[in-house]
Amino acid sequence: MYIRLPIARLLSKGFNWRVWLLLVSLYLTGCETVGYYAQAAAGQWRILSGRQPIEKVINATGTSEQLQQQLQLVLQIRAYAAEVLQLPVGNAYSAYVQLDDTYPIWNVLAASEFSLEPKRWCYPIAGCASYRGYFRKSSAEAKANQLYAEGYDVYLGPVPAYSTLGWFNDPILSSFVNWPQERLAGLLFHELAHRRVYISGDTQFNESFATAVSEIALPGWLSSQGLVSSAAQARAETMSVRQLMAAARRQLRPIYHSSEPDNLKREQKAQVLSRLRQCYRKLSANWPNPARYQSYIEKTNNATLALAAEYESQVPAFKQLYLDSGSWEAFYDAAQRLGGLSKANREERLLQLGDEYHRSNTERKQGSGEDEKRCISSG
Repeated sequence: MYIRLPIARLLSKGFNWRVWLLLVSLYLTGCETVGYYAQAAAGQWRILSGRQPIEKVINATGTSEQLQQQLQLVLQIRAYAAEVLQLPVGNAYSAYVQLDDTYPIWNVLAASEFSLEPKRWCYPIAGCASYRGYFRKSSAEAKANQLYAEGYDVYLGPVPAYSTLGWFNDPILSSFVNWPQERLAGLLFHELAHRRVYISGDTQFNESFATAVSEIALPGWLSSQGLVSSAAQARAETMSVRQLMAAARRQLRPIYHSSEPDNLKREQKAQVLSRLRQCYRKLSANWPNPARYQSYIEKTNNATLALAAEYESQVPAFKQLYLDSGSWEAFYDAAQRLGGLSKANREERLLQLGDEYHRSNTERKQGSGEDEKRCISSG
């Protein structure tokens, strides 16, 4: 996941009278907004000021062997992303930061009680996004509690990595540096993809695009490294969870759109979510790590279902666009052109591409989600 910090562009140019004018305008719109931007600026600055060049960390006498190996791996991933994937790596992820906390960011997501559409927050520079990011967990918890009191379904979760979309040279953070090789590579490919294509105000497009880039690129990376990995099993498990979430959304939509009284809708909603959790336990029973997604599934509500749709629903469409494009550069150009269409035309074209992918792709046929659909439907 990335978070587009609206203050980042201003900080990258230095604090000057333009920043002061922006803060004044924010003050006129409410004290909470001023506080939000202040914590974002302070949090970003803490991370930037803690950066150390990777080579310096590798060569430092106090650096552990494991960290040295992981940072060497980062250099290899960066080179692959630049040379093979043709992503604008620049100086991104060329520095390391040891965080004071476990995670740099905590995200708050919300959706109405009977809606699968996420609440959106709009910012003067970055456009609108379906999450609110905080550098302090306590601040995120306060916002989550406020939204919960207002009747929203709320999800509060840690974010190990984020992207400033090229406004800063994002560093490697201690929150994810020790991830397994395939997961680390997948994360960096995802985050670097945001630097290549980003459409303001369309989280679903941006996240699905970056997820597609990561999933398309990862098998080639693993092959180039001669790695024997459990990536195929992990992808199958991820696909199964996606299908469960999609099946739950399909079950909930007609409930939410019905004219039934709210108490009946609540009861039906609870039944669908209960079946979702039961189905996960059943389908994951023979997985090497059945608990991998369990905490996430146990917390599932409208906010998490909306989050899953934001990150995943258009991934098949972008995979088909890649197949049609024939090269990474042509794919990026096609995605950029697609992003330039009106929202309605963009979504219509993505729906067409997704349908084409579902009809023709072997991977999709092998993971059609029929077991997940039947489980959710039957309970």
